[in-house]
Amino acid sequence: MKIQFYIFFISILCVSCATNPFTGKKTMAFMPNSQLLPMAFAEYDQFLTENKVLKGTSDAEMITRVGQRISVAAERWLDANNYQGYLKDYKWEYNLVDDKTVNAWCMPGGKIVFYTGILPVAASETGVAAIMGHEVAHALANHGQQRMSAGILQQGVGLGVAVATKDKKPSEQALWMQAYAVGSSVGGMLPFSRAHETEADKIGLYLMAIAGYNPDEASKLWERMKANSGGKAPPEFLSTHPSNDSRISNLKSLSNQAKNEAAKFGVTSFR
Repeated sequence: MKIQFYIFFISILCVSCATNPFTGKKTMAFMPNSQLLPMAFAEYDQFLTENKVLKGTSDAEMITRVGQRISVAAERWLDANNYQGYLKDYKWEYNLVDDKTVNAWCMPGGKIVFYTGILPVAASETGVAAIMGHEVAHALANHGQQRMSAGILQQGVGLGVAVATKDKKPSEQALWMQAYAVGSSVGGMLPFSRAHETEADKIGLYLMAIAGYNPDEASKLWERMKANSGGKAPPEFLSTHPSNDSRISNLKSLSNQAKNEAAKFGVTSFR
């Protein structure tokens, strides 16, 4: 039973892979885009029906304008790096929702939402571009797909631990399961998530620069994010995100690289 389980699980890992176009690395993809995107589009449409979407305001028009520029930048980069057609199944949509939450997100397939609560922290169109680039980067790099796959993997290995310890006393098995839950989270899922955030910061910086927005502003955005949080954050190793200070330092160090990347597309001056 145990051998059959592991053979089955390893076979799933071997065939369920995608390629991250920005790193060239193979990534987990247990659910193909042919299934994932229709689910994401349906969830997005449902979300819009349940929230107050702002249309025709200057802020709503800015969100659409920035989103379109970032999506064009993404397509230019992908085409130039031999990923023509990568976005063929994307259905870009940009919406501003009246909500005080300081947040924005992009679903797989290019479905984007900004909350009005994040606009004061963004402070400008360039700040919005920094956020937009980061969120779009998550979608382009298939981070949602990878997190879903990692969750499936975590559950699968947990089942393996349960099978392997089924002959132990219930109290001993419970300790094994608890140890696995903590270890797989702190040592696996959380670092995995932080790596995605760091990767999205870099890709997003490149996208905003190619779109003509000054990448120097990204670190300033996160300085405002840090101030807005009031310094309240868990230790980095217990968080899904890098610390604000790590993020700010990383963005500053990458800014010139982003400008150099933009120069390859003829972009040498920035908003």
